[in-house]
Amino acid sequence: MKNQIRCAHCGCLFPSNPRVKNQRYCKSKVCQNARKRLWQREKLATDPDYKRNQRESHKAWCDRNPHYWKSYRLKHPEYTSKNREHQKARDKKHYSRPPDLAKMDTLEPFPVVKKGTYYLLPDWTNLAKMDASPQKVCLIPVS
Repeated sequence: MKNQIRCAHCGCLFPSNPRVKNQRYCKSKVCQNARKRLWQREKLATDPDYKRNQRESHKAWCDRNPHYWKSYRLKHPEYTSKNREHQKARDKKHYSRPPDLAKMDTLEPFPVVKKGTYYLLPDWTNLAKMDASPQKVCLIPVS
């Protein structure tokens, strides 16, 4: 009887093939697909040439099939609505408040400061300097 190996994906025991060195997956289609996905994920993470080639291949396919996703969404409305719901959940997860999609770095209006003499007080956490010094603040109007 051949050596029995436990499949790394489904966990079932299967007879090992002596011609396959370091065999870890059984011959079922689901387990072989899992093995291939794992190999590709590791290859993309470690091989920049492979990653670039995959990116270029995907771009070439998209260029050859420019209307694929639009027609897919039209033919599969349930997929489209489900994806919209999932996107709302992802947005809620990433943002505690609704994002300012138009402009993320908005300026608040400047407070109105009148001309006069002001006392600039030191930072009280720095106890080495306790005195306040008078400073004149002049506002220059923008025309």
